[in-house]
Amino acid sequence: MLAVSIAKRRGAFDLAVAFRAPTPGIIALFGRSGSGKTTVVEILAGLLEPDSGDLRLEDLVLFDTATGYSLPAERRRIGYVFQDARLFPHLSVRGNLRYGQKRAASAPHIISFDEVTELLGLAPLLARRPYTLSGGERQRVALGRALLSQPRLLLLDEPLASLDAARRAEVLPYLEALRDRLSIPMVYVSHQFEEVLRLADHVVLLEAGRVVAAGTIHEMSLRPELGAIVGADAVGAVLEGVISEADAARGLARLNFGGGTLLVAARHARVGARARVQLFASDLILATQPAQGLSVRNSLAGVVRGIREDENEAQLVSVDIGGASVLARVTRDALESLGLHPGSAVWVLVKAVSMRGHTF
Repeated sequence: MLAVSIAKRRGAFDLAVAFRAPTPGIIALFGRSGSGKTTVVEILAGLLEPDSGDLRLEDLVLFDTATGYSLPAERRRIGYVFQDARLFPHLSVRGNLRYGQKRAASAPHIISFDEVTELLGLAPLLARRPYTLSGGERQRVALGRALLSQPRLLLLDEPLASLDAARRAEVLPYLEALRDRLSIPMVYVSHQFEEVLRLADHVVLLEAGRVVAAGTIHEMSLRPELGAIVGADAVGAVLEGVISEADAARGLARLNFGGGTLLVAARHARVGARARVQLFASDLILATQPAQGLSVRNSLAGVVRGIREDENEAQLVSVDIGGASVLARVTRDALESLGLHPGSAVWVLVKAVSMRGHTF
């Protein structure tokens, strides 16, 4: 468990943040620029001391106002990866990695040099200097150096922000591999929900130095506070499940989740893999009776649990599909003509191609 309860004033900016998140896994700090995300990770790293509060990682106290205790940054064993790689230009990739390893000579061993190079695909790069690397390669080296410091916590402060779309796509699978294969807790800072969708286990939403909501990725996907940050077009429930069937020729896979099954567009899905999909509210169609003769590939029986107004007087309908919830955006006219209200039985229609998903 990572327990954070801190206050810090920096000029006109006032931070007062409190949350508890399970570990290991990836905890995403998500919000607009200027919401306080980087200030939180600087305090976790020990680079900035809070005015008051306490910080705890599992049984380790990092900071506690009540006792006047603050664990020095160099003793916290916290790895930090910045937006820019900050590699030593005079050292090769091997030298940069060994530097991280040397700093952790007395720390408990978590991961070896060979494991890091294999996990991050760094073996072909070991003899090269940083100036010869692409942005994505430099960030992978920075990740490797941080891992070889044998951290008990890894902080990733918008590590993809300085990369173009192609380089981000290159690095994201390596971050997924870190999440899936290591038991090191990570705090991931981002204002790109696509990254949070792919990586996070737990999400903390920040706005103007305050926590406005926190919980699992599924819970947060349903919150209006998230919609206020990402915009109406990106609102949609996130579901997780296991791939039970895969048809590479048709580019489709069947995902089993708590409330049933979904046919999803996933050409490279592997049977038995866990998968996460986001169903955009604007893509879902509601029906008051079973639909027939349609091209839509998924029809899920459910019950309306709540209705709230969205942008431009559209209505967001929350539907329980049996162990999970989804959101559908409809017009006020459609809501009234269908007679929808909490407790209404409905069918949720979802095109297989309307989803975006990731396996892990």
